Amino acid sequence: MNVFPRLESWNSTTKMATIAATVDKKRVLCRISLDILKDNFGASEEDPMHSVDEYRTNIQEVAMKLIENGSYEKDGSILIRKCDL
Repeated sequence: MNVFPRLESWNSTTKMATIAATVDKKRVLCRISLDILKDNFGASEEDPMHSVDEYRTNIQEVAMKLIENGSYEKDGSILIRKCDL
């Protein structure tokens, strides 16, 4: 069973938002960049997490497809790219 708890964070150094998924009782970090958030969800640089909150369902659906396809990065995370949306 895959679940998305309300765990999210913003990394101002890498300019990446992270939401967490729980897959088979393991935590999987799903990341999306500010550029993609701006281009696809109208995010602002001042408050990018507002778009993450507003479009959480869309982002989770994309992350779930990547998880189901086994599209993990070397560190075990999921990176949502422009081509995934």
